[in-house]
Amino acid sequence: MFTRIVKMVFEPQHIPAFLNNFEEVKEKIRGFEGCELLELYRDKNQENIFFTYSRWNAEDDLENYRNSDLFKEVWSVTKPMFKEKAEAWSVDTLVNLP
Repeated sequence: MFTRIVKMVFEPQHIPAFLNNFEEVKEKIRGFEGCELLELYRDKNQENIFFTYSRWNAEDDLENYRNSDLFKEVWSVTKPMFKEKAEAWSVDTLVNLP
């Protein structure tokens, strides 16, 4: 299992549209095979910076999502709203203290 973190910086005027779209697609993303967790974060100091945090069973699961029609649909709506290019990291959990 691993975590995918994506940083997205939006043009401020697009934030409501992004949030509305995320609300519409979040259950579909979370329900995609291999996705165990999906969270959305907003920076405390710069309200146009958001992060998605998702946990996947395997790298193949994330790749299947990234090659899916769902991802293409979500990304085609989201990407034009960016102020900056998105950044993404795939990380392994070393310590988890629930």
